[in-house]
Amino acid sequence: MSEQRYNRYEKARILGARALQVSYGAPVLIDTDQTEPILVAAEEYDAGALPFTVRRES
Repeated sequence: MSEQRYNRYEKARILGARALQVSYGAPVLIDTDQTEPILVAAEEYDAGALPFTVRRES
């Protein structure tokens, strides 16, 4: 399976959605010292731990 590449708009949407989830109390998927939801989301994204799927319409 090849690694999914996201454009900057998709990445921003994924990080924003995940940060919102974390800010509302969703469990963090990785071990981190970060407390800001957006930074937690960014670390999760970099670790490949986010279970998001992007559908692209053609």
